[in-house]
Amino acid sequence: MTVTVTVNEADTATEAENVQAVQRRHAEDEFAAELAALAAGDDRPRPPGWRLSPAAVVTYLLGGAAADGTVIIPKYVGSRRLMEVAVATLATDRALLLLGVPGTAKTWVSEHLAAAISGDSTLLVQGTAGTPEEAIRYGWNYARLLADGPSRAALVSSPVLRAMADGKIARIEELTRVPSDVQDSLITVLSEKTLPVPELGEEVQARKGFNVIATANDRDRGVNELSSALRRRFNTVVLPVPAGVEEEVDIVSRRVAALGKALELPELPPAVDEIRRVVTVFRELRNGATEDGRTKLKSPSGTLSTAEAISVVTNGLALAAHFGDGVLRAGDVAAGILGAVVKDPVSDQVVWQEYLETVIREREGWRDFYRAARRGE
Repeated sequence: MTVTVTVNEADTATEAENVQAVQRRHAEDEFAAELAALAAGDDRPRPPGWRLSPAAVVTYLLGGAAADGTVIIPKYVGSRRLMEVAVATLATDRALLLLGVPGTAKTWVSEHLAAAISGDSTLLVQGTAGTPEEAIRYGWNYARLLADGPSRAALVSSPVLRAMADGKIARIEELTRVPSDVQDSLITVLSEKTLPVPELGEEVQARKGFNVIATANDRDRGVNELSSALRRRFNTVVLPVPAGVEEEVDIVSRRVAALGKALELPELPPAVDEIRRVVTVFRELRNGATEDGRTKLKSPSGTLSTAEAISVVTNGLALAAHFGDGVLRAGDVAAGILGAVVKDPVSDQVVWQEYLETVIREREGWRDFYRAARRGE
């Protein structure tokens, strides 16, 4: 008996170490304590198959406190009503389409929705121009198929099929990149909540709790436009870019802090001023005007999203920690901004130089950034 306990404890310790060692943990693992605290004190009605009530899911997304006082950190900074609509959609028979320009947290929101509702965010189909129908329906283990013929053992379930069988949320990234005929294989799944397997003379019926969250890029509309029949099966929620500078600074600060912890970067002093500087540059070039509206600007070819701002600041923190004096400075972020802005070495370079000379050079308190940016060209 003693030996058995020791082995089990060792196995458990090894599993815990393995989870801690991964570079990026799934949302349901990273925020397991928050989800457990919310579930324990959740006395609101829960839709069939859900681990939390819709109200608790929104609290998990937007932040707050569980019944026992556990602090729930915000996963999404934005409109509460928007998240309420998204969560309410998943409690109906309609699927959810998160639409927005790159960097508006579509993937991030879909992952956390699946984690909070199903406790599993891994049932994911990555949409590309080469995504086959098997990625949404099912495929076959051809060695077994040739040896034994069509059978359950030879069937290879897609993430959507597994979600149906288990009553969970399936996620489809970049749906408009998927070929149109493959997209339409979702119609029966979403309308009838069943997936026929004619080779076996069977069908898989979705258990309660099943639904689909898809994401699509605003700039990709028209690449593989959704058919009207498929679009009717989705309720579309548009995720906007952050409304103001301070909101975007808050988002970048939170995500950078979380990434720094996950990457085990040396802890640095708060760098809100430099983060605000990065956000200001991105917003002005993205919007084609300075924040005060006095100067019109040319916009570069890239998106300059909030996600890219997070990447620039995180890279700057790594530079400051490993090659600087431990304080995030203008020189640590300038090179990253240049790489984010100048995607086209000809046209974008002109846009960047004009912005530096007409706006940054004359802006009070920005001389250090101007010099660092000029050195980085």
